[in-house]
Formats: sequence, structure tokens, C-alpha cells
Amino acid sequence: MSWVIPEFSREEVNRSGKLLAEASKEQVAFWTIAMTKQYFRSLDVVNNWRAAHGYPLNILQNNLRKTAKRFDKNPIVAQRVKRLPSIELKLVRFPNMKLSQMQDLGGCRAILKNVGAVKRTALYYMTDSRIKHELATLDDYIDKPKSSGYRGVHLVYRYRSDKQQTYNDLKIEIQIRSQFQHAWATAVETVGMFSGQALKSSLGSDKWQRFFQLMGSVVAMREKSPLVPGTPEGERELIRELRYLAHELDVDTKLNGYSKVLGNITERTTDEHYYLMELTPSQGSLIITGFPRQETEKASKMYAEAEQRAKNIPGADAVLVSVDSITALTKAYPNYFADTRLFVLLLGDALTGRQRPVTRVGDFRFGFNRGHGR
Repeated sequence: MSWVIPEFSREEVNRSGKLLAEASKEQVAFWTIAMTKQYFRSLDVVNNWRAAHGYPLNILQNNLRKTAKRFDKNPIVAQRVKRLPSIELKLVRFPNMKLSQMQDLGGCRAILKNVGAVKRTALYYMTDSRIKHELATLDDYIDKPKSSGYRGVHLVYRYRSDKQQTYNDLKIEIQIRSQFQHAWATAVETVGMFSGQALKSSLGSDKWQRFFQLMGSVVAMREKSPLVPGTPEGERELIRELRYLAHELDVDTKLNGYSKVLGNITERTTDEHYYLMELTPSQGSLIITGFPRQETEKASKMYAEAEQRAKNIPGADAVLVSVDSITALTKAYPNYFADTRLFVLLLGDALTGRQRPVTRVGDFRFGFNRGHGR
């Protein structure tokens, strides 16, 4: 297989990242021809740099899959390179950050049946794993949840290999989540996509942000874990505020409505290795294009083109991911299918004071009327 290799120095990568961040704040209509050429040059550099993370990402994803199966017979494992808009937003939010040092340009994720499996998997990485790569950072957002309500465990590794030294020192992020934590993150991304708000980055409506903080604590209570900072410690007070915001935001209607809006799903694929998803909420459309393992470069090129198309359409988004099958795709990335059923169940249980048993993500199967074609 032909993998993308880094073609530019880290100095040029950092300069290009800085220019992209600055360009995202500029008005393109006032650019000179020279500025436009420089922008597209920088775009090529950034796209090459993130695509080059594909090889080490694939290695660590395979390791994650084997490790997760020690603690969950049917983990959902996926990988992706970071979306260009997310790269630009992160560089804008953190102006001193260098693109070459960004930790999550390549990321893989395991979604496990419960929080116990998550903790055992993370502990194995820390104590028993024979992984040869260098652990750069460990963030336990279960014992110490983010103020946004996000929970999960993140490990960042520096790739190390005597055989493939071209990729040495590239950073890959491993995320480990329970199915309930994943349902929370899915709902945040779904609302953000369809409402045009960067809720995932803690930007946008204060009421929506507060609602998800409270729901983060609801999930933490269900998993018997520490609550989200700044949320009520008493369950009665927590549910009272949650009920008010759920009614004020009309959460149930909105979440159910998003899935109904997304009625035009086109698959240009069967079971492949890479999947390019292009979502246009305003048109209610999702286009899925599959690529076999040997078409890594083609997939990366079409992904970059899809991102440029999405820039001109409000709310549009594109992402290139890798999972085992089209079925696994809908489970690993339900936000692109506007599927928040598990989150709605968790919300309903919290408001009614009950806990319906959910054995795992697979209980929620996806049944869309899909259009097909190439």
C-alpha cells in the first residue's frame, strides 16, 4: 500500500498552519493574487502533513482494537484525520500553538460497553501494554471531567519505529469512551452541526452549553463517577435545572427533528476501509463514498476537495474516517446520521427517574431509506 509521507519541513508546516489560521479570519474578497497563491500553497502543505499521519494512525488503531477486545468482545473502533475547519479553529483559539505539535491530527477511538471496560483498557495501556511508542500525555476526563461535560480517557503517543523512521515523533491520539459518554458527545456534535454552532469547542448558545454540562453530570451519576465541575451536586437540584432547560430548548423535538430532516442519504460504497462523509444539513443530505485500503492517497485528495466545497455552504461538513464496515460507520459516527436515540433515552430516564437497561450501542440499529449510486 502507498502511504502519504511528510514532504515539508516542520518549519514550513508551522508557517502554513499560521497562515491558514489567519486566512480563516480574513475576507477572501480582498485578497490579492499573490495572497491567494500563498494560501493554496499552505493548504497543500497542511493537507500533506495531516495525511502523513495515516500510517502511524493505522498502526496505533490496530493496537487499540486488539487491546479493547481484551475487555469488550465487540468494541467499536474507528480512526480519522482531523478536519481542516477543526484545525483552523484550534489554531485560532490557541495562537501560540504550532501545527507540528498538534496532538490530535490523527486520532483513533474505542467505544466500549461501559465505564468499567474503559477504565480497564486505559489501565492496561498504563501498566501491562507492550506498546513501543512513547506516551506523551494522558488525560482522564472521567475522574476529572471537562467543564463542558465531556468525559472519556485520552492518551497521546509519539510514534516510534526502527523500520519506518519517516513517521517518528508524529503524535497520535487514542480516545476511549463508554457508550453513554459517546452518546453525550454525539448529541453535542449533532446539535452543533444542525444549529451552526461550535458547541464541541464550547462556543455558541449559553443555554445549550449549560444543558450539556448538566447532561454530562447525569451520565456521570449513572456511571457512578465524579460530576462535571459547576453543576449541582444534589440530584434533585440537577434534574430541576435540567428539566427547565430541556423544556426551554425543546430538546426532544429538535433532536428527533434532525433525524427526520436528514432524509437523503446516498451511499457510493459497500464495505470498504475508508469512508468520506459529506453532510449538508440545510439540504438534508449525506453522501458517503467508500475507498479500499490501497486508495489512501485518492481518499485523502478527495477529502481535501470535499472540505473546500463545504466551506462555501453554511453548516456543511466533511470527514474521512476508517472503520470495519458501513454498519460500524453508523455506530462510530452517529452524529453524521443525526442519530441521538441513546442520548434521548438517557435524557428521558433522567427526567422520569428511571433507568432502562441498555446492554450496548448495538441495541440501537440504524434503518434509513438510502439512495444508491455512483
